[in-house]
Order: sequence, then C-alpha cells, then structure tokens
Amino acid sequence: MADITVNELKERLDAGEKIIVIDVRQPEEYADFNIGAKLIPLGALGAALDDLDDYKDQEIVVHCRSGARSEAAKQMMMAQGYRNVRNLLGGMVAWVQTFGA
Repeated sequence: MADITVNELKERLDAGEKIIVIDVRQPEEYADFNIGAKLIPLGALGAALDDLDDYKDQEIVVHCRSGARSEAAKQMMMAQGYRNVRNLLGGMVAWVQTFGA
C-alpha cells in the first residue's frame, strides 16, 4: 500500500473519515503534541498486534516524529499479515511544518 501525505490524512480526518491512526512515538512525545491517534510505542507494537487483529484488512496509518519508526512499524505489521498499512510521510515534523502545532 502506498504511503500517505500529511495533506491527504488531514483532508480525510477533517472530512470525518474513520481512519485507524497509530502513533508509534514515546509517551512523552505524544504528550507534547498529538493528532488524536492511538498511542502504541514502537517497542510495544509487537505485543499489541493481537489486540489489533480485527483491523488486519482495514486501512491503518502509522506515524512517528519523522517517518522512520513508523516505516519500521509498517514493515512489522505487514510481516504479520496486515495488508493495508500506510506510513505518514514526514511524520509529525511534516505535520507541524504544514499545519502548525
């Protein structure tokens, strides 16, 4: 699945689409600024995948600060059978640069 830009994600969220968004940053990063995603730090993602099993066939957007950790999360999820995982290109850095905090 192709990755997603901050513009596309914001447009879809603003339109009220129900998108599963997972933030794989650390809790302190999430506390500083977040877009309302479900927080599952990358280090805890493997253990949390069973809880996400119902979403295996749904679109899931993963994000982090810059896109590196979320790319690792995407690869991990795809290896476990998640078929529609998209990485937020540029992560929260791109989000803040585009829309502000």
